[in-house]
Amino acid sequence: MTLHHAHPWDLSLAEAKAVQESLRDKVIVQDHLEAIRYVAGVDVGFEENGATTRAAIAVLQFPELRLVETAIARRPTSFPYVPGFLSFREIPAVLDALEQVRQWPDLLLCDGQGQAHPRRLGIACHLGVLTDLPAIGVGKSRLVGTHPEVPDERGAWVPLVDRGEVIGAVLRSRAKTKPLYISVGHRISLPTALEYVMACTPKYRLPETTRQAHKHASGLI
Repeated sequence: MTLHHAHPWDLSLAEAKAVQESLRDKVIVQDHLEAIRYVAGVDVGFEENGATTRAAIAVLQFPELRLVETAIARRPTSFPYVPGFLSFREIPAVLDALEQVRQWPDLLLCDGQGQAHPRRLGIACHLGVLTDLPAIGVGKSRLVGTHPEVPDERGAWVPLVDRGEVIGAVLRSRAKTKPLYISVGHRISLPTALEYVMACTPKYRLPETTRQAHKHASGLI
């Protein structure tokens, strides 16, 4: 796997912030997609009270959403837990898991934020820019931004806004459940990101990509 714009991971917070500010201009927010035949969920958990990072990749055939392959990687956790800098804590193990994947995905759905981030570089952007894969941030909770109430019907969404800028969408993936926070990661527009998230979410609140990856990242399988 060839990385683009690679950088060290042993960084201070000030150095990590500088990396985020340098990479955010590399994020492509238009549709630069090829045929989407395989989608992958990316999720990260921790073991031994946070000492070990456990990353999982679940690759599904699209649009059938049939699970094709999973990969798990563990490595010692080397970056502290600091909101807004979680990609530095999680991506090294994610890259290790991606190295194991035989069926390379055409689109990543990351359990976390994309541009819906204080410096517009959440894990989906960071990972997308490094791998040059199209990526979407699918957050279960809000990190930054404000929004009106989302109508309680499947597929309804409202803009997520921060400092006058639309940074994502708040999506009701299933009626009578909490919404998801969708944002561009890389090489995809927000409208297209919403279409793919809904296509990957036929039944439950979370996309099948996220559900499968989470089962492995959290040790449920």
